Amino acid sequence: MDGFREVSDKFFTGERAMFGTRGAAITRCTFGDGESPLKESGDLKITDTLFKWKYPLWYCENVELDGCTFYETARAGVWYTNNFAFSRGIIEAPKTFRRCRGITLDDVFLPHAEETLWNCADVKLRNVRARGDYFAMNVCGAEIENFDLVGNYGFDGAKNVTIKNARMLTKDAFWNSENVTVIDSFISGEYLGWNAKNLTLINCTVESLQGMCYIENLVMKNCRTADTTLAFEYSSVDADIDGRIDSVFNPSSGTIAAGDIGKLTLDPSRVDPSKTTVRRKG
Repeated sequence: MDGFREVSDKFFTGERAMFGTRGAAITRCTFGDGESPLKESGDLKITDTLFKWKYPLWYCENVELDGCTFYETARAGVWYTNNFAFSRGIIEAPKTFRRCRGITLDDVFLPHAEETLWNCADVKLRNVRARGDYFAMNVCGAEIENFDLVGNYGFDGAKNVTIKNARMLTKDAFWNSENVTVIDSFISGEYLGWNAKNLTLINCTVESLQGMCYIENLVMKNCRTADTTLAFEYSSVDADIDGRIDSVFNPSSGTIAAGDIGKLTLDPSRVDPSKTTVRRKG
């Protein structure tokens, strides 16, 4: 590969095995027992390579991976790293990506994604499947498409995020978030979106107990609420619901339009009922 030192078909062991490597094409290698094998490295193209131990890519710049595998023992694999792209791979290890900027994942499976993508910025995920609690906490600036998540507390504190065509089974998703838009997606989980600001759901199906509460500026366009109860408590709402909401409980203000509402509560000792307009469609 032009301009790159080629390293192929090698087994590395020991701490900092290739510390500070610059301008290398690494192919079909294995990084075995030994912490921080590529710490402080940059301008790397890594293909069909196995990472088997902790902290492999810390404080790195400009890294491209294709067809690689991070084993479960490669914990906390990528921290304080900028401009990192990974396609066609598996990250089995938890706590990958912390305080990174410029992360792109395409066709990646993360079966143990606990505490993954924390405090990262400028993130792009496409065709990603993840399982684990506290995914993408405090992420800032993310574009996500074709995404599956199973795990509670997803996107806590996230800001400036757009998600399209996702399936998320995640209790307490989007808590404390700001400027999040979810499109053409399914979200199932209790207490969805509490304490969020500017949460927009478009063409989504939501299944939630006591979801969408304590939100400042909740917008729902052409959404369905399957088995959703005690919704919108103390939220300012602009909701257009296709079909039934099982129960609406003390929204603070706004407009709610739905095909049917099973139970509506506007308790004047808790909220001002005149600030909320409720309309049954059809």
